[in-house]
Amino acid sequence: MPLYRDEAIVLRTHKLGEADRIITMLTRTRGRVRAVAKGVRRTKSRFGSRLEPGMIIDVQCYEGRNLDTVTQVETLAPYGDAIARDYTAYTCATSMLETALQLTEEHEPQTQQYLLLGGALRSLAEHAHDPGLVLDAYLLRSLAIAGWAPSFVDCARCGAPGPHRAFNVQAGGAVCSGCRPPGSSAPAPETFELLASLLTGDWDVADASDVRHRRQGNGLVSAFLQWHIERGLRSLRLVDRA
Repeated sequence: MPLYRDEAIVLRTHKLGEADRIITMLTRTRGRVRAVAKGVRRTKSRFGSRLEPGMIIDVQCYEGRNLDTVTQVETLAPYGDAIARDYTAYTCATSMLETALQLTEEHEPQTQQYLLLGGALRSLAEHAHDPGLVLDAYLLRSLAIAGWAPSFVDCARCGAPGPHRAFNVQAGGAVCSGCRPPGSSAPAPETFELLASLLTGDWDVADASDVRHRRQGNGLVSAFLQWHIERGLRSLRLVDRA
C-alpha cells in the first residue's frame, strides 16, 4: 500500500470500535482525508492526544481503499490546548473546523484553505484579536477562496461604485438602490467598513470597531455563509458573542 506524509489540521474525530477513531483531517497538499487511528483511545496510546480537533500535525499514513491508516504523528502546533482554555475561542474554533469540513472535498488539494485555517487557529491561540472578529474574518475569506466573495463596497449585481446602503445575501452583498431586492437589510456604514476590513485583513480598522457594528456584521456573515453552503452550521449557534 502507498505510504505518504503530509501536514494536516484535525477537523473532526469519530469513535470506531472499542479503541480506534476515524480522524478527518485537512491536509496541506492532499485536501480532506479520513484515516483510522488504531488504539488511540487506549491510555497507553503513543499519539492519541495529538489527534484532537484543532491540532496541527505532521502525519504519516498508508493509503487504503476506503479509509487510510495513521502510522505516525508529530505535533507541529498544539493550538488545541490554548484554545480549549477559552470558551469563546473554543466555540469560534469549532465553527471554523466545521466550516472547513463543508468547504473542502476529499482528496481535492485545498492549500489556500489549509493555510487560512492554520492562521486563524494561531490567532485564536495567541489572542491576537477578538475571537469573534477572527471567526468572521475566517468565514469571509474561506468563502472567497471557495468562489463566493461578498461585495461590501460596489454593487454585487451591476458593479455600480459604492459605498451603498443595502445588503442582500442572495445577491452577493452590497446592492445599489436600483438593484436592491425586496427584503434587503440596511446595515450601518460602519458595519460595511468593518466587514470590508475583515475580508481584506485591515486589522487596525477591525480592532477599533464598535461592539454594535460587530454584532450586526456577524449576523450578516452567518447568513451569507449558511446561504452558500445550503445548511445551518450547528457550532455557530454556540459562539459567545457577548
